[in-house]
Amino acid sequence: MGISTYNTFLVVMAVIALFVFIALYFFEAGYGYLFDRRYGKPIPNKVGWVLMESPVFIAMCILWALSPRQWDIVPLVLFLLFQAHYFQRSFIFPLLMRGDSKMPLGIVLMGATFNTLNALMQGGWIFYFAPEGYYADWFSKPYIWIGGAIFIAGMAINLHSDHIIRNLRKPGDKRHYIPKGGMFRFASSANYFGELTEWIGFAIASMSWSGLVFAWWTFANLAPRSASLYKRYEKEFGEEFTSLKRKRIIPFIY
Repeated sequence: MGISTYNTFLVVMAVIALFVFIALYFFEAGYGYLFDRRYGKPIPNKVGWVLMESPVFIAMCILWALSPRQWDIVPLVLFLLFQAHYFQRSFIFPLLMRGDSKMPLGIVLMGATFNTLNALMQGGWIFYFAPEGYYADWFSKPYIWIGGAIFIAGMAINLHSDHIIRNLRKPGDKRHYIPKGGMFRFASSANYFGELTEWIGFAIASMSWSGLVFAWWTFANLAPRSASLYKRYEKEFGEEFTSLKRKRIIPFIY
């Protein structure tokens, strides 16, 4: 793949994200609280998450191992930030799951496909297509420090929000509850806000179109889902939920 093909690839991915953003306001992504059998045969949630998230972790490792820039400090730091998220999401998050929930196989396959393409976007830029010298003196510039701080803050929000969700139920309890505490005081999908914050931070840290396209993809996927979850909470809990006056995904804004 040459740089021209790579740039075309980024444009195509950005356009696809726009269609996904629009489509998800009409068709809910049927997993988790919004589980829907129409998206394929149900498989155990833990297995589904590993199969869906691990391809990007593995693909990034391969791209790193084959790159002549693998020990260059800035690409290495960006690689470690990226992999920190996906190691947790691929191998730790599933182990922490409780209960015996299911995930549609179709969602797993779609997620694995996007994640593999995303590895090509991020790893392609970091290890292969960033111009020679692009990251020279990067630590004397503000991007890596501001973006890295935003990424770490977003990851902390995401992990804490997941912890709150995971502990809503006692063993054997199958009821739904309104998440409370942490950033859930401001957004009903605080876990998604944390993830979106992470990838905005990564885009700033790398100052790349690939990072920006991924941040856009994250918003295009999670903003409509947060709206669907908001409607479900409204329907199931009524005034108990609406009286909290939360936003959907971005505190004080949306």
